[in-house]
Amino acid sequence: MRSLTVKQLWARKRRAVGASLAVILGIAFLTATLVLGNAMTQGIDSLFTEGYSGTDVQVRNDTDLGGDSFQVAAIDASIADTIAAVPGVEQVLPIAEGTAQITGSDAKPIGGNGPPTIGSTWNEFERRPYVITDGRAPTGSTEVVIDAGSAEQGDLSVGDTTEVRTPEPNEMTIVGIAELRSGSELGGVTFAWFDLETAQELMLGSTDVVTTIDVTVAAGTSPDTVRDAVAAEIPAGTEAVTGVELADEALDEANSDYLGFFKTFLLAFAVIALLVAAFSINNTFSILVAQRTRESALLRALGASRRQVLASVTFEALLIGVGASAIGFGAGLGLAVGLNELMTAAGVGIPTAGLGASTSVVLTAMVTGVVVTLVAAVVPAARASRVAPLAALRDVAVDRSGGSIVRTTIGGVVTAAGIVALAGATEIGDAPMMVAGLGALAAFVGVILLGPVAARFAAGVIGTPVAVLRGTTGKLARRNAMRNPKRTAGTASALMIGTAVVALFASLGSSIKYSFTELIDQSFGGDLVIRQDGFSGAGMPIELSGDVADLPEVAVVAPLRDAPVLIGGDSEEWLVGSDLEHLTDVADLGEVTGDLGGIGSDEIAVSTQWAEDNGVGIGSTIDVRFRDGEAGRLQVAATYSEEALMGSLLVDTSTIDAHATRPSDFIVLVDLVDGVSLADGKAAVESVTGAFGEPLIESSEEYLDSQAAQLDQMLGIVYALLGLAVIIALIGIANTLSLSLHERTRELGLLRAVGQSRRALRSTVRWESVIIAIFGTAGGLALGTFMCWGLVRAISASEGFGSFAPSYVTLATILGVAIVSGVVAAARPARRAAKLDVLEAIATE
Repeated sequence: MRSLTVKQLWARKRRAVGASLAVILGIAFLTATLVLGNAMTQGIDSLFTEGYSGTDVQVRNDTDLGGDSFQVAAIDASIADTIAAVPGVEQVLPIAEGTAQITGSDAKPIGGNGPPTIGSTWNEFERRPYVITDGRAPTGSTEVVIDAGSAEQGDLSVGDTTEVRTPEPNEMTIVGIAELRSGSELGGVTFAWFDLETAQELMLGSTDVVTTIDVTVAAGTSPDTVRDAVAAEIPAGTEAVTGVELADEALDEANSDYLGFFKTFLLAFAVIALLVAAFSINNTFSILVAQRTRESALLRALGASRRQVLASVTFEALLIGVGASAIGFGAGLGLAVGLNELMTAAGVGIPTAGLGASTSVVLTAMVTGVVVTLVAAVVPAARASRVAPLAALRDVAVDRSGGSIVRTTIGGVVTAAGIVALAGATEIGDAPMMVAGLGALAAFVGVILLGPVAARFAAGVIGTPVAVLRGTTGKLARRNAMRNPKRTAGTASALMIGTAVVALFASLGSSIKYSFTELIDQSFGGDLVIRQDGFSGAGMPIELSGDVADLPEVAVVAPLRDAPVLIGGDSEEWLVGSDLEHLTDVADLGEVTGDLGGIGSDEIAVSTQWAEDNGVGIGSTIDVRFRDGEAGRLQVAATYSEEALMGSLLVDTSTIDAHATRPSDFIVLVDLVDGVSLADGKAAVESVTGAFGEPLIESSEEYLDSQAAQLDQMLGIVYALLGLAVIIALIGIANTLSLSLHERTRELGLLRAVGQSRRALRSTVRWESVIIAIFGTAGGLALGTFMCWGLVRAISASEGFGSFAPSYVTLATILGVAIVSGVVAAARPARRAAKLDVLEAIATE
């Protein structure tokens, strides 16, 4: 039987290729996500390991507030002398480190879109992980060494002058370009190195403190032993850790933060692609088995057992699964490289180490591809094994209805449960997001189960205008789509899944964008917003807001700066600092209780929701540990109801400044004097900001547009990833049409024999494809939009933020694309149908 299966597979190579396409694309996407995620993990691990390779022991402040590992609290520089006297210590290397953003030759800042922009100390020692490839080490207050990636991106070279923002702009001469000793790329991370004294002044504002003290140990000495000896000598409030512990700590932080999220994000789309592929594979094998009904029956008549027939179909699926998975794996490697290049070009690249194609990745991709193929083929295989031997002597109907009572009942119950959960998520239990999520899943499964039940009716309704407008051609297309509801639903389901997810993200994205812009529009009452381009750069000097406030055209200025703190000893929170006396003039904080404008450096304002959740009120005290390690107690002096824009904890800027080495503003809100136009006010502000690194100055409308553009960019990435799932679904439609046309060869021959032209036959096939595509797309759009409605309501109930605002233009565009895609998907099957030889087709048994 196996040799027969191989011969049949070889004889029907075109069918095998068609069945393999969905597997290839699905596994390619899965492989790309696994390879890219694995490469990123290895790359970041390699970056941290190599970056700390010259450090055997590090002494630092023991305050751990999470966040950026390179922005730790300062320690006394004199500790270095104490450490140097510890037995086993070979070298002591004081490090001053913080945020420093390099500008390119075009005066635009480099990086700042996620990966950190680091300023650090250049120390010369034998095991230094970074080496200068061009130039020399920095030796003065105006000299800097930059990383090779920044030099390339900013078109900078040794001898050029650049501005380094710390956050104050500093004119520096580039005296060297450095890279990791291994030559590995930093994946968007930027470095600016200075001599120790310059780094201390720029990063910390004082030569009496450093960020960390790195230690190398003598040959033959254990870093663990030296760490313990150093720990016994250093003062309270500091700690000693080994370089290995530092690398592990940094990797764990990356995994729990952006890297883990990114890998999960990619894997979610891979699962969607595989799910769509599974539907396409199942439908393909259903038709293949139906076409081979007489062949299977003949095998049974010649003595083959049900087990042998089942094994034959399963073995065919195994061969297709193995071959397609191998090809998909190879394609996935190329896709991973392409995705990484796109991210790097967008400035959000992550360090990678090769392709990360480990044995586990290969096994996962291959096993997944084979298992998905076998699972998708198991039901058709079982159906083939049940064919009676007498079926070999007569025609066997292959068209099957999907409207069984069991399917209808189960599908109806599951769908109803999903609808109830989505619609009532805000009233059911205390976790609306969980209820809505489970409801969305139930509705999704239920609609798929009901697909064959609704397919005949839906195809009839969708096909009615086609039948009316296209005459006989349209009627035939409509009847063909209605003839086999299970096949129509199976073909459309793959497209329905893809478009449902696209519609969900499109509607969710437009709802978030609408809600966010509505929130800013309602909460921000000022005229101008001053901000840096990017969110992980150097920020803006705090002196800027004072100079802007002195302008005669400006009425009110409210700077915003933030800082991480520990609340109650273990809860990580962010304080937002501002000029609270003027903040309410440019921002709506809702209902305010207490004296917000009179808050002092030892007081705090909290949102009413935060106060309720933490059991505090006006007059209560909150224990706080700041980033510099100092503990404090803040008294609640006011509460406010609108927290979405400003966060849950508001303090005066003096509270943050007292515990920050280099405080900076991330936004400055400006309200102009009555009668001053936006153009005049903007021009006046620009005359001041030029000395502070030329941050962006936007009107409130421009700020809204820029934030919306960032959301659109994120949605663009989502659409691109989901596009592959839709492509798989469309290939499934084309494949199903090709196979079903082969099944209807005799019918097509008779149509040609009674006078139907080739053109009319092509049109019939195309319109059948369009009907199926509209059925799948319309169902997916309705399902995805409904799921979004339920989820947005749940988000609004749990977070107090969110309004349902789907983008009808986007949804209409998706439907239009589906119609065009249906025509494209049918092009090749239609041409093949039109080229059939009439006599051979009629003679087909």
